[in-house]
Amino acid sequence: MSGTGVRYEKKDHVAYVTMDRPEVLNAMDRRMHAELAEIWDDVEADDDVRAVVLTGAGDRAFSVGQDLKERARLTEEGVEASTFGSSGQPGHPRLTDRFTLSKPVVARVHGYALGGGFELVLACDIVVASEEAVFGLPEVRLGLIAGAGGVFRLPRQLPQKVAMGYLLTGRRMDAATALHHGLVNEVVPFAELDRCVAEWTDDLVRAAPLSVRAIKEAALRSLDLPLEEAFKTSYPWEERRRTSADASEGARAFAEKRDPIWTGR
Repeated sequence: MSGTGVRYEKKDHVAYVTMDRPEVLNAMDRRMHAELAEIWDDVEADDDVRAVVLTGAGDRAFSVGQDLKERARLTEEGVEASTFGSSGQPGHPRLTDRFTLSKPVVARVHGYALGGGFELVLACDIVVASEEAVFGLPEVRLGLIAGAGGVFRLPRQLPQKVAMGYLLTGRRMDAATALHHGLVNEVVPFAELDRCVAEWTDDLVRAAPLSVRAIKEAALRSLDLPLEEAFKTSYPWEERRRTSADASEGARAFAEKRDPIWTGR
């Protein structure tokens, strides 16, 4: 399935989502956001999909974020600029504020991941980057704000002073620095990027799908909870996993010395 700005494919339980506007470094316009929203809906609804790879087309950028030429035109037309989140905007809720997406998303990053592109990376669960990847939130230099979660996620994923330095100056971060700070899982030469991403998706597909969804939900929903409250909170995907056939299949397969057969039920 392909739209005007996004390519969407499924293979072997993995969905591949490619932002496909390489001529503008995969800048995201309103049409792309609308297409992405339909894709995320489909990802969540299709139980055959167990993991997602999000990337950008071409060899220069993952995404440089908002299409500023479109934004300038919309401003001239009197369309009010957005603030935090995507409420009232095309594609709502976008990945950056789609807090109930239960499938793990792997960011495959090569080249520039700037502005909203970096915010997408921050919203992913696993990040694999090439050595040439560059990250940054330049909004402060443009009279804008990293409103797709950058101002909230970066201080949660970096030490506060480090995060504030990048947020307040718009400075860029290379792949090695991102790895040092734990913002990415692996950095590899570009020639090895697809192989490394495939290793992660293979492991995700091999895992029990309901366990993956329950773990993602519980880990993210409990981040700001006191530990005692986290234990007492109800997690719908965990309730589904706990009473599933898959919950019994794992132990049975181990006892029988065979690979488990997951049904997601």
